[in-house]
Amino acid sequence: MTFPYWPSLLGGMLIGLSAAMLLLLNGRIAGVSGIAGRLVQGAQLSANAAFVIGLVMGPPLYLVLFGHWPAVTITASMPTIVIAGLLVGFGTRMGSGCTSGHGVLGLAGFSRRSMAAVAAFLLAGILTVTSMRMAGL
Repeated sequence: MTFPYWPSLLGGMLIGLSAAMLLLLNGRIAGVSGIAGRLVQGAQLSANAAFVIGLVMGPPLYLVLFGHWPAVTITASMPTIVIAGLLVGFGTRMGSGCTSGHGVLGLAGFSRRSMAAVAAFLLAGILTVTSMRMAGL
């Protein structure tokens, strides 16, 4: 019997491990939006650049290990992707963080603010998918 969720399970475990290591070794929260924002501002340049480079190196590492690029299918148009990215950036500023900071470490630390943020993320996702399906999109 094969378990089709091994890649997702392994990926989640690696995210949790890396977030825990960053917190334990550097005392920093692995909130990607905050790290990217500080990188753009030029703050803590070497640490933030190392983190972002590590994120970007995932697909090339996958290529080296498995001999092919990870399968990714994007069906949205480029304008939709750009608008969605801008909305995510706006939302992470408005919510004082993103899913990685609130969802991984905030929930683990029993942060009420993170619990509210993750509930809002989930509710927004559920409402978006439901409304798109009802509209036939």
